[in-house]
Parts: sequence; C-alpha cells; structure tokens
Amino acid sequence: MTASELPPSLIRTLPGSSYTDPQTFALEQEKIFEPMWFCAVRASDLDKPGSFRTVQVGRESVLVTRSRDDSVRAFLNICRHRGARLCTEEQGEVKRNFQCPYHAWTYGLDGKLVAAPNLTSMPDVDRTTYGLVPVHVREWLGYVWVCLADEPPSFEADVIGAATQRLGDPEAIERYRTEELAVGRRIRYEVGANWKLIVENFMECYHCATIHPELTDVLPEFAGGYAAQYYVGHGAEFADDAEGFTVDGSAGVDRIPTVSEDQDRRYYAITVKPQVFVNLVPDHVIVHRMFPLAADRTVVECDWLFLKDVVEAGRDVSRSVELFHRVNLQDFEACERCQPAMDSRAYRTGGVLVPSEHHIGAFHAWVRDRLRG
Repeated sequence: MTASELPPSLIRTLPGSSYTDPQTFALEQEKIFEPMWFCAVRASDLDKPGSFRTVQVGRESVLVTRSRDDSVRAFLNICRHRGARLCTEEQGEVKRNFQCPYHAWTYGLDGKLVAAPNLTSMPDVDRTTYGLVPVHVREWLGYVWVCLADEPPSFEADVIGAATQRLGDPEAIERYRTEELAVGRRIRYEVGANWKLIVENFMECYHCATIHPELTDVLPEFAGGYAAQYYVGHGAEFADDAEGFTVDGSAGVDRIPTVSEDQDRRYYAITVKPQVFVNLVPDHVIVHRMFPLAADRTVVECDWLFLKDVVEAGRDVSRSVELFHRVNLQDFEACERCQPAMDSRAYRTGGVLVPSEHHIGAFHAWVRDRLRG
C-alpha cells in the first residue's frame, strides 16, 4: 500500500483548501446557496404588515417582509435606482413603505415602486418593472424559505424530501406541529469556521463520547460513535433514568400531543442541505439555521421551539435549552479548532473518515457535484 492509498476502513475527506479558499467559497455561494432553497426567518418574527428581516443568502442581501394581505414576500435588498442598500438593519418595521435613504425611491410592501422625486414627470417608468426584484418564497415548519434562482428546484423534493428520506415516513415530522410552536429561546452564535465543518460535525457522533458528556448521559447510544442520522428512521433512545431531554436528565415541559408513541423518548436529527439542522424530541424542536458569510466565518441562529402554552405561561425551559446550548458550544469550539489546520500541509489532501463517518462522504460527493454543475 502506497502512502496515497487508504485502507478499506477509511475514506478521504475534501482537501483542506475546500475549507479556506475564498474562490471555492464564492463558487459555493453561486452554485449552492443562491440556487437552492434557503431557510431565512421564522415566520412569527414577521408578526404584522411592515415587519421585516434582512438575511444574507450567498452574495445577496434579501429583504423578507409581511405584506398587507398577510402574505410573506421577499425581495433583493437593493434600490432599483442606483443600487443603494434599501434596509441596513437586520430587522425592523415600517408603517407603509420601504424608502431608499439615498434618493427616496419608495416601494410598497408588495415591492411596487410607489413614489420617487419627480416620478410624475417620468410617465414612461413602469412602477412594477422598476419595483423591487422578487425572490421565491415558501413556508414550511413555521419558517420562511427563499430561493434566488429564476426557476427554483422542487421544494417538495429538496426540502420536505430531506426529512422524509431521513425519517423514512413523510408524516413523521408533521407530528411535531413545528409551525404551531413558539420560540422559547433564540441564541445566535458567531462561529470562526467553514460551514462544511459545521455540517460534517452535526452529521456524525464519533466525537460525542469525547466532547458531549451531557448529551451522552441522556442519549447513551451516542457514546458508541454512531449518530442517529446514520440509520434511516432511527431515533436515539433516551437513557432509562432520563426523564426528559434536559441538561440534567430531569423532566422537560409538556409533550407535543401529536407526537406518536414510537417517537416518544427519542431524539431525531435531520440535515436539510445546505444550511438547516432540525432536532426533534417529544416536548420541543430545535432548529439551526446557518448563514455562511466567509470561508472561515459562519453565523448560526438556533431556535428552541415549545408549545405556545408553555411559552406564553413563562414556563421554565432553561434546562431544555441548556443541554443543546452546551452541545452547540462544544461543537463550534471543535470546528474552530479544526479551521486553522485546514491550511496545513498535513491536510493538503484532506483527512479521513472512519466507518461511522462514511455517510459524510455522500455529503462531500454532493458538494463536488454542485460545484461542478
């Protein structure tokens, strides 16, 4: 066996440059984040007409807002006059319109151009044609998903299909009624690592026994190195002495009533490429949304979702939140530990994946295919 050959139990990862090269990241923005469905905001964040959030999707800033007919719409966050950024805040609310701070071109919540200095003297300017550039929108699990492609891919196949493929049952995720839950806690993490390192970390549990003592106390099978995502339809079973999915194994809050008996006392994890993780337990759902901003910088916004009655009553959810908050900190520290080494000559051709990580190879193949495509 030569130095370049691997034993059958190991397969090669992506090369180190894939995690550090700005040109590779630019290509990922063009070929992955912009043409695919991207989970942008929680729909409840847009609680009234005029509420808005701006999010970075690939190379574009996208403005997501609720219109007067209560529908959610999304536009490229750029004035059609001279290209000024329309909204510079990450979130906010307008009463009636969006107005560019440069030359006061003004747009309705439906994106139509409604006013501009001297606009009446330009009757040949069509107010729809020169309105904001729309972005495709879908809602699922209580989140707003956007796609910048002229012709978006199938949402049912690429997004909903990812949950079906993982859980083996098209209705399994619907039993958690995620769209009806309320945000009990949201934490934003600034991670100094490439987005692919975060995906790879979430997909495997070879590291769980090493860095996740609280998690393996509640889910003891994870100490064996195989993640729940390794098997279709498998949910990791709670420890016999764990009453709930909490940092100390104590009881959580009210169980989601539509969760089936088969799903009770189990944890399921789903990766929806390219930037969403969904974690399902009987009394809450945890959703991670990644916003890759540079080859070595990713913002992760994490929501803990509970029954509305639990949130509105001010029930204590801190032990539930603390478990996965610690997991997040542990995972992100590990990713940040890897990021500087991606430039090392020792990682020039990449690292290796052991058998319990071989499914990450499919993710790497998917990345390669997207960039070639």
